[in-house]
Amino acid sequence: MSLDFKLVDGWINNTPKGSEWDETAMPVKMFPGLADRFKEGRTTDELVAEMDEFGVERGVVCAGWDLEHDDMGWATNALERFPDRFVGSLMVDPFAGMAGVRQLETCVKEHGFKMARIAALRTMIPYNDPRCYPLYAKCVELDIPISINVGIPGPLVGAAKFQDPINLDGICADFPELKVIMAHGGDPWTELCVKLMRKWKNLYYMTSAFTPKHVPKPIIDYMNGRGSDRIMWASDYPLLGFDRCAGEIENEMTFRDDETLKKFGRDNALRVIFGES
Repeated sequence: MSLDFKLVDGWINNTPKGSEWDETAMPVKMFPGLADRFKEGRTTDELVAEMDEFGVERGVVCAGWDLEHDDMGWATNALERFPDRFVGSLMVDPFAGMAGVRQLETCVKEHGFKMARIAALRTMIPYNDPRCYPLYAKCVELDIPISINVGIPGPLVGAAKFQDPINLDGICADFPELKVIMAHGGDPWTELCVKLMRKWKNLYYMTSAFTPKHVPKPIIDYMNGRGSDRIMWASDYPLLGFDRCAGEIENEMTFRDDETLKKFGRDNALRVIFGES
């Protein structure tokens, strides 16, 4: 890879060896090579080696999504063994109430986690549901961002109406100190995502699960205009491989200048998620 900087990935998942991919979780046809990557699996050492090969210096590992394969144990182990490479993020269940909030606090204070996540495709409630509000308040208290899935989800669940980004307008109003990262593309509401970012200074956008060359045009235009500090790359590995993402960032995306490219591929994630300037 010939980029003059190393990439930082905002979303990396556990990829246990020997597991079959569940088609109801995500249709394989949407992500070529996904079933093979999942079946082959990756140890943490293999994951780091693959990151090195394709110029990914650091990443955010996600826990709390794949409880069947103990992704919490995987994530905490990765942070302990490679503290210079990874930080953690926790998918929080709003139905867990204060127990979920306390788990997040423990992950942040004791295990090096830097971000919370919530996904309506899993909870099947809108993000402005009162059960989500203790989580938002805790994120403000801990001074960490929250990643919120927006857009029509790929998994075969009827959650699109819950992932409409319009719901974030009220959340940003109620929690002006909360750093919110819109994840998973926001399609078909990408113009709305841009309008919301123009309105709210602490609202950001992550390209997780979107190949770089298919990042929607309104997002690219905003990034190359006034939004260069708001848009960041993420793979959602293993949905997308590091090789494909790195190649497309270098060769198939249009940036107004090298500074905007570096913000997209590295600097924005370091600032907003890792808390580094």
